[in-house]
Amino acid sequence: MDRFDALQLFTRIVELGSFTRAAGALDIPRATATHAIKMLEERLGARLLERTTRQVRPTPDGQVFYERCKRILGDLDDAESALSTAMANPRGSLRLDLHGAHANLIILPRIQEFHRRYPQIELVISSGDRLVDLVGEGIDCVVRAGQPRDSSLVARRLALMPEVVCASPDYLDRHGRPRHPEELAAHQAVGFFSSNHDIRYPFSFLIDGEMTKFEVGGWISVNDAECYSTCALSGCGLIQVPRFRVEEHLRSGRLEEVLTEWPSPGLPVSALYPYHRQLSPRVRVFVEWLSALYAERFG
Repeated sequence: MDRFDALQLFTRIVELGSFTRAAGALDIPRATATHAIKMLEERLGARLLERTTRQVRPTPDGQVFYERCKRILGDLDDAESALSTAMANPRGSLRLDLHGAHANLIILPRIQEFHRRYPQIELVISSGDRLVDLVGEGIDCVVRAGQPRDSSLVARRLALMPEVVCASPDYLDRHGRPRHPEELAAHQAVGFFSSNHDIRYPFSFLIDGEMTKFEVGGWISVNDAECYSTCALSGCGLIQVPRFRVEEHLRSGRLEEVLTEWPSPGLPVSALYPYHRQLSPRVRVFVEWLSALYAERFG
């Protein structure tokens, strides 16, 4: 096995956590995979993998080597794509990190369409709300709501999502229905704070063409979008949330919209990726597909 094949094998073992699954994915015998990694470790003079009966994990040296391997293999794929017909039919691994709600409600229900269009792109998707290090973790693209804060990344606006203010009928029966944003001071809200910023976000409205923010008190705060909606369903208070996240609950009557005469400014959602002089064809076609998907959904 040559050095290039050994690097491919090593990255697959790390990603799949198994010699057997990696060997199967590359269609080689498991014994060949074991021998190749042994030769690689001897050549480097370092142990790359921790082996247990249940799992294979990279050592600290192995994790550093894995990150370098991903960049090398990605650069090689990009170089081949730039000089071949792969520009029209890109191939290789595309690592994504998607906010959970966007993954489950918008992107993944349609992901087969992307696969049918670009069958040689292999998707590796993580999900969550945390702030990721795209370069350090080898992630090609993330989808996030809110105003992008990292100026070192390229941000492609996908949509401006309409927001609603709503609460459970139980909460509104107990506390009343606000008729003007200024009445929010007498209400309770479910607080939402970013994982990396210990602050509660205020409610925002467009009043006379200008965005105005209103602080709302409350006794509970969360930093997870799913928990945010669940707290509202449980009667904990008002929430301000993109409509697509709660459409089903609004239709069923489990949540009720208030302050409909006072529009929210909308929440931007963007695709972010590291700046490269030559944008990877895989990232390019995925972001273009995303843009069309969000335009179809949100206009």
